[in-house]
Amino acid sequence: MGLDIAFVVAGIALVLFFAGRLVTGTIAFARGFGVSAFVVSVIFLGFDPENLAVGAVGAFESAGGIALGTIVGSAMVAIALAFGVTALVVPLRFEQAPRPILIVPILSVLLMSLLAWDGQLSRLDGLILLAGYAAGIVYLVWLSRHGIDIRGAGLGKKTEKAEGIGRGKAIGLLVLSLVMIVVGSELLVTGATNLIERFGLSQTLIGMTLVALAISIEELARELPAALKGRPEIAFGNVAGSVLTFFLFNAGIIALIRPLEAGAAAVQFYLPMAAATVVLISAFLLFRQIPRWAGAILVTAYIGFAVGGYLLYGASPAGPGG
Repeated sequence: MGLDIAFVVAGIALVLFFAGRLVTGTIAFARGFGVSAFVVSVIFLGFDPENLAVGAVGAFESAGGIALGTIVGSAMVAIALAFGVTALVVPLRFEQAPRPILIVPILSVLLMSLLAWDGQLSRLDGLILLAGYAAGIVYLVWLSRHGIDIRGAGLGKKTEKAEGIGRGKAIGLLVLSLVMIVVGSELLVTGATNLIERFGLSQTLIGMTLVALAISIEELARELPAALKGRPEIAFGNVAGSVLTFFLFNAGIIALIRPLEAGAAAVQFYLPMAAATVVLISAFLLFRQIPRWAGAILVTAYIGFAVGGYLLYGASPAGPGG
């Protein structure tokens, strides 16, 4: 039990320590390479190779529910649960939120939804999704180069540490922070899982709570510290990046490995819920702010996504039969 407690404590410490460094690394990278912090967040913070690996293995082993869960379920943790909790703690305000940017996440989730409408993501669909990801990233970079960008109001006063950091150190700090947040989350969940099992709680309970906790801790560590430091564009960058990564890049790679069956639950409930959430966030951004009540709505949307899907189709995001 002592080792499990040590895992929990070490995991929390790593997440908290490197969460702040992640913000500094993101800003330093943006300054060093002449791109916006929002674009850096989209590309690096939204990317999740660990999640992709789980989904790829699930697809290879014909576990469509797991593969779809890593796409849709994990995305909802980032865009609804973590972003909603962030807004509850720190209301987000933006200096500008151009419509050409806000449309990109909406088109991303709609593209996957349309391709999955026939009940399958084929290898051709996978290629289309990957092309969509590349086009989305290039388009956002092009917009940024032309001054069309997501900008937080006030651009925090607590990010001076990013000044004077060179390109090499910025890359190292950004990558190291991302890796250590993942490591910390894994330690925390491993220790907590073992402790819960000692009390005789079911594997189902563990899966429904701690798996989501692992993902949400990582996402919160990417979004909340940025908001606390007055950089909401980084928090929203993680949201937009998660949408592009999960629904286009990850889904595309997974479909190339093995065509992915999309059951009725995915087509009729999970994907429409995800699309509606993305549209809702974009609607909030049109008014250049996400107040606490909007954060509460997003958290409620996630609860509806998780509980509603379980009640209607069971625990699998793909529904019965994948």
